[in-house]
Amino acid sequence: MPAKPATSQPETFEAAIAELERIVAAMEAGDLSLEASLQNYQRGIALLRQCRGTLEAAEQRIQILENGELTDAPAGLDKE
Repeated sequence: MPAKPATSQPETFEAAIAELERIVAAMEAGDLSLEASLQNYQRGIALLRQCRGTLEAAEQRIQILENGELTDAPAGLDKE
């Protein structure tokens, strides 16, 4: 049986995407129990939210750069 999904947040966007890809592959294989599938689904949703937040922050920063108003990076991008 596969290990339980991690519960801490990955430090980078790329790490979160890689974990999401592993979760999708495991779920698509169809070898997980119902409980493991639910745990992986829950973890996937958390990772998806984290990725969306990172992308939204990056988009805001790009808009600031395009407007020529860059001062400091918005909160949340300092981890990357």
